[in-house]
Amino acid sequence: MDSIVDALLKGERWAIAKAISVLEDDGIQAREIVEMIFRHSGKARVVGVTGPAGAGKSTLVGKMIGVYRARGFRVGVLAVDPSSSISGGAILGDRVRMQEHALDEGTYIRSMASRGASGGISSALRDAIRVLDVAGFNRIIVESVGAGQLDVKISSIADVTIVVLNPQTGDSIQAIKAGLTEVGDIYVVNKADISGANLLYNDVRSLVVDGRDAVVLKTVASTGKGVDELVDAIERSLEKKLSNGYKERERKRVESELMDIVLGMLLKVAQERIRREHDMVDRVMKREIDPYRAAESIVSRVVRDG
Repeated sequence: MDSIVDALLKGERWAIAKAISVLEDDGIQAREIVEMIFRHSGKARVVGVTGPAGAGKSTLVGKMIGVYRARGFRVGVLAVDPSSSISGGAILGDRVRMQEHALDEGTYIRSMASRGASGGISSALRDAIRVLDVAGFNRIIVESVGAGQLDVKISSIADVTIVVLNPQTGDSIQAIKAGLTEVGDIYVVNKADISGANLLYNDVRSLVVDGRDAVVLKTVASTGKGVDELVDAIERSLEKKLSNGYKERERKRVESELMDIVLGMLLKVAQERIRREHDMVDRVMKREIDPYRAAESIVSRVVRDG
């Protein structure tokens, strides 16, 4: 692991790829990497991009990369895809929409599987952010899959969260009402050159701006229109957050990560225990005991046995 970490600190791409693969395998070596790089992390700023599937997130992220690179930033992108039910790997491959940046040494793009993590955020994703951070990428964009808990939970890992919508996505407003109103710092109406964009823009403003310090913008990601303004808004939001109560937000972020890790560990213990509790399973099947009483008994044994 020493050679990988040494290479990471020099920003070598092979080490980034190797380290993230180790993290996704979630074995003993993953813990070793995190322990070795953790004290070097914390410099990068993370931009979360979420919203309904089909909103044009990947195209928009591709254009954001170009703007950030033109401004001298090194950009890492983690595109979180649905997990394959067979291999557990990422199956969308959003990187193909960002290929114009593939040969740029100042950009690193990687698809990762969501893996149905407890709470919606996998430990591998958080640690992959750390890998890119210590490798010298100062802006890290995390693009969510567009469905599930990650879209709401992404604000627990991002410094700034962007919610992308477009007039062609019929469930855009419903998606906002379902929870995305609470997480966005910036709301982007993408494909703003098509019918219905102004109506959606006004609807979003009425839903999220009143009583909230949120920004609503229009973009046309396919042409890059409005992307410079979006990056300006991101940087203003970052500057404001860093100067106003950032330590408290960082504390909540650490608490959220610790909660996810603890729940994940407890889940593994519980799964293993239930597999061994054949008699308790049999008793529930025979209707001798209800599942809640059985669960309480199992929990008490786990606590007792440590």
